[in-house]
Amino acid sequence: MDFLTWTGSVGTVLLPVFQIALLALALSLLAKLLFVFAGLDAPQLPGPDGAAAARSPGHFASLAIRFSFLAALAAIVFTLAAGAVMPSPVEAGILGAMAVRFWPVWLALAATFVLSIRFRRKLGLYGKLFDSTVGMIGFAIVMFWVFTAIFADVIITQDPFIQLSGLKNKAPGVLAPDSPYGWYLLGGDHLARDVFSRMVMGAREVLKIAPAATLFAFMVGITLGLPAGYFGGKLDTFISFLANLVLAFPVILLFYLLVTPEIRDTGIPIILAALLFIFPIIFLCTLWNSRYYTNPPRRNLYVGITLLIGLWAYSGLAFNMDPLGIWSMQPNMLNVFVSVVFVNSPGVFRIVRGLVMDIKARDYVAAGQTRGEGPWYIMLWEILPNARGPLIVDFCLRIGYTTILLGTLGFFGLGVSPDSPDWGSTIDDGRKLLNLFPHPALAPALALMSLVLGLNLLADGLREESLKD
Repeated sequence: MDFLTWTGSVGTVLLPVFQIALLALALSLLAKLLFVFAGLDAPQLPGPDGAAAARSPGHFASLAIRFSFLAALAAIVFTLAAGAVMPSPVEAGILGAMAVRFWPVWLALAATFVLSIRFRRKLGLYGKLFDSTVGMIGFAIVMFWVFTAIFADVIITQDPFIQLSGLKNKAPGVLAPDSPYGWYLLGGDHLARDVFSRMVMGAREVLKIAPAATLFAFMVGITLGLPAGYFGGKLDTFISFLANLVLAFPVILLFYLLVTPEIRDTGIPIILAALLFIFPIIFLCTLWNSRYYTNPPRRNLYVGITLLIGLWAYSGLAFNMDPLGIWSMQPNMLNVFVSVVFVNSPGVFRIVRGLVMDIKARDYVAAGQTRGEGPWYIMLWEILPNARGPLIVDFCLRIGYTTILLGTLGFFGLGVSPDSPDWGSTIDDGRKLLNLFPHPALAPALALMSLVLGLNLLADGLREESLKD
């Protein structure tokens, strides 16, 4: 057999169920829409005698939508589960074979959810996330790709850079005799590389940059936003002017200018890295000094460890001068990383500044000032913890925006490297033959869409729970 089917042998039973469920879902949605326009969807009030009135047709349409959606979802889950226990990819099909390859991800997700739900009452805001259905769905999607990035070496079926003869632009499920796995589960691209392996490894490339760069941007924004909002005056005016100057520039164009290969010759990325990468060290040293100012031995220990590790990492990341070679960043990676931090920092600064200006008028801040606490202690240990809800939500959303921007850069050919499996570069490679062979571009596009969707749902869940505090 030269090709795998999508559902394998289990599809003869479950595929018709899935099709019927989809048809029922479409008809239910259409009926719901018609009932809304006809005014038959209004809630029915009890009669004068207190007896319950007959339910409206719209209510039954809503029930049909819910049950047909659950039936379609159950068909997909059973297809994956049944395919995962089949003895061979031929019987499992493409979906079942992919489910088998993701076995470390399923185990990690199960362990994460079991432990998190078990101890959610002791885990603060993270634990409360599991009281929100939307938050749990978003968290599951995000952690799926996080674990995929971690276990990518186990999941992939072959080296994502290897090209096999005769498999150029082949359809999903094609037989690949020279591949260690034997099949190209999602087909081959225009250079005969495995689309499935490149999609999986692309998660590592994306998640290697987006969260870390967003974290650095938050360090910069928080370090500048706290004193600007708390002290105000000329300091606030000066920093706000610089932030507005960056925000006034079109984001995509600014990214385009910062990541072009020619800009490396000017030394601007290294200058920006030297400036921006010092902020995490400043933030942590200020944090420890303000907290343990009255306990010099502990303060000196924490500040010393921070300076030792921080300056070591700083020398490697910013200047590629780590003598041990542990901390380093390739020029293309440095360009992209610095660009993300530089573009995101002003937005974070504006949010932090606004939150500080609101919170500093609260009674507990005045109480801290009365007790004689220093301004940096009040900013870092009184104001910042009470602003964590909006900042955590913005952090999740900003990772999603950064992921889209990285995909956009890769699409323009300005990603980490020309042959990188990151999703943007892969979509750009596949778009050239999109009308003939859609699968090389479709797989990474769906992966990118799902990660951003998961981050948005996670942010919604965190926002919902943080408002309850």
